[in-house]
Amino acid sequence: MELRTRALEVLCITDPLHKAAVMAEPWAQPDDAAIATIADGPLAEPPGLPGRPARPLLVAPKDVPQRSPFTAPGYAGLIHAICHIEFNAINLALDAVWRFDGMPRAFYLDWLRVAREEAFHFGLLHGHLRDLGHAYGDFPAHDGLWGMCQKTSDDIVARMALVPRTLEARGLDASPLIQARLRKVGTPAALAAVDILDIILRDEVGHVAIGNHWYAWLCQRAGIADPVAHYADLARRYEAPRLKPPFNAEARRRAGFSQAEIDWLAAG
Repeated sequence: MELRTRALEVLCITDPLHKAAVMAEPWAQPDDAAIATIADGPLAEPPGLPGRPARPLLVAPKDVPQRSPFTAPGYAGLIHAICHIEFNAINLALDAVWRFDGMPRAFYLDWLRVAREEAFHFGLLHGHLRDLGHAYGDFPAHDGLWGMCQKTSDDIVARMALVPRTLEARGLDASPLIQARLRKVGTPAALAAVDILDIILRDEVGHVAIGNHWYAWLCQRAGIADPVAHYADLARRYEAPRLKPPFNAEARRRAGFSQAEIDWLAAG
């Protein structure tokens, strides 16, 4: 089956474990799969995207309960929150694969790889959550990631700027802070989670780098002379959340952020 059509089908899957399992199948590691071009016409968007389960209950970010990881429920809630991010990240990457026409073949293969790795991350975290006696859906969560995906559905430049380079890049900054807290918790489970986050952080550097690459490519194609200034304009236009320090400058540099961009972030 043509790759973008298959990506849309998988995006529609509601069961998270099924969706993650499908991403490990051979179709998601193609060598020579056909990829529809703009000449084939846009794919029709089905209702109800993305496919997701009835739970977790989705609430406003301010209404997600804050719990201490030094308690058993708080620790499980923290792992659930990260698991929720990774499930959303599968959907975000699949949406980029199917939605945008007329991009180079490498664009689609890049985002398919991201979806595959996010599914692996989800599996690691969900297995850890099960070891704690919980499952995905047991705690409330918010829908900020998919909300930005919807806002940028008609603007690929904004999508690359504000999803991988903004919302997902926050994980580069947050992961070391979360790991430091988990080391203070100090239980075998918490230390195992530190190791899982090492894997996720390593891969997320690559995912954000893909976003940076395609944002720069799109800016060049569109004749945008100052991508940093254009990013600031997009962040205002689409009401992207303001990023707050501390920033993981080393990881951001490895992900392709220029020093000018890091300085712009630091300036607030």
